[in-house]
Amino acid sequence: MWFRNLLVYRFTQDINLDAEHLAKALTAKAAKPCASGELFSYGFSAPLGKGADAPLVHASGDFLLIAASKEERLLPGAVVKDALKEKIEEIESAQMRKVYRKEREQMQDEIVQSLLPRAFIRRSQTLAAIAPKLGLLLVNGASANRAEELLTTLREAIGSLPLRPVSVKIAPSATLTDWLKNQKAADGFVLQGDCELRDTHEDGGIVRCQRQDLASEEIQLHLASGKIVTQLALDWQEKITFVLDDKLVIKRLRFADLLTEQAATDGGDDALAEQDASFTLMMLTLSEFLSALFEALGGEELPEPRR
Repeated sequence: MWFRNLLVYRFTQDINLDAEHLAKALTAKAAKPCASGELFSYGFSAPLGKGADAPLVHASGDFLLIAASKEERLLPGAVVKDALKEKIEEIESAQMRKVYRKEREQMQDEIVQSLLPRAFIRRSQTLAAIAPKLGLLLVNGASANRAEELLTTLREAIGSLPLRPVSVKIAPSATLTDWLKNQKAADGFVLQGDCELRDTHEDGGIVRCQRQDLASEEIQLHLASGKIVTQLALDWQEKITFVLDDKLVIKRLRFADLLTEQAATDGGDDALAEQDASFTLMMLTLSEFLSALFEALGGEELPEPRR
């Protein structure tokens, strides 16, 4: 339940989302098993619980939790390539002619279709939290492509999804570089031992540090030579540790044991109740954390309201 990575999106206009109407809309794009002739299937599934009765939207306070599930058949390219090569050699040998591009493509499609029913299936799930009152949507992931897959399907289900990736007024790399140079982050944030430095030249080098003394002379020399910080590990109020990159992607998100233990206590012996308590506490913590983070990075660049 506790998100491990975070992509943050801002709604560009007010949107009326409630659990009941959202769940009804998501049924149009509900997850289905991957058919024997399909490469993949994608749709919304219950974020908590299992079975036909489990709701597609979990509501807790002012927050909504949804999940998108993907089933994809694993068909290694090398297997298809070898089968195609063998088939082409057979035709060219038996018929004494060359197989050209259009026929090759048709043969490849036929080979893929014949192999798909025997391919292994890989299953994955992506969670997303919606905070309508805050105007935010949070995806548990670090891949923009994976998040966009969920957002596109959500947009198709509800008809409109006016949002964009969150942005701040000052380039994150400039702020992170300043924090590392001065060995001091904004109030509430503390530097940890990991960072990534990049040369600003086109073919410049990259320096990655893990569990290092970031106050060392070596790090300062890299900064003095013009390298900028593109990733930096931070702690926020001893509640969250994370790595922030220059695209505002939050990685390796980890919540303090005190929070997870509190959620376990609040949830009691019931597994679903514990998941609900974890989600609520996580979202309350992230709401406070993201507000502090955006402020520390120079303030959020808010979209202009539409007239």
